[in-house]
Amino acid sequence: MKRLCSCLAAALLLAAFPARADTTETAGTAVAIALPLTAAGIAISKRDWNGVVDLGLTTIATVGTAYALKHLVKEKRPDGSDFQSFPSDTQALASSGSAFLWARYGWQYGLPAFAASAFVGYSRVEAKKHHWYDTAASSAIAIGYAAFFTPRFSKYRIYSSLDTSPDGAMLRLSYAY
Repeated sequence: MKRLCSCLAAALLLAAFPARADTTETAGTAVAIALPLTAAGIAISKRDWNGVVDLGLTTIATVGTAYALKHLVKEKRPDGSDFQSFPSDTQALASSGSAFLWARYGWQYGLPAFAASAFVGYSRVEAKKHHWYDTAASSAIAIGYAAFFTPRFSKYRIYSSLDTSPDGAMLRLSYAY
């Protein structure tokens, strides 16, 4: 956990004092690529192979949805370069890693990752490649897919659920081996 926080903090500090505007954009892109790779590294270090699969599904679904929407919704970029502003696929990539970390391992991993993801959104808006709502939409898409694909990680792999009906209730306990 300390390594993750240290790496994310270092990336944010390096990106916080750019010499030029394109440096911020480049740093944001680097952080966007680093977030899902960091999430995969955390899952692998925990020997959480199901988590690696969940991360892959979340990332593919998030980036794929953002890419499809980008070509369906014709939103002009703030710099006027083209009509593929909505939503941000770079932000989608970053947010998929952050949302996975929060959904799978909790706020202790998710909060620093979302701070890094917020920097990616800032870098995209600052570079005039996206509007703020383009990056917010990408983050919302990632959070939705992470909630759908990613169950909470349990070190002991003991799961419980409570099902109710008008006739009674059923408590279910299971162990995954």
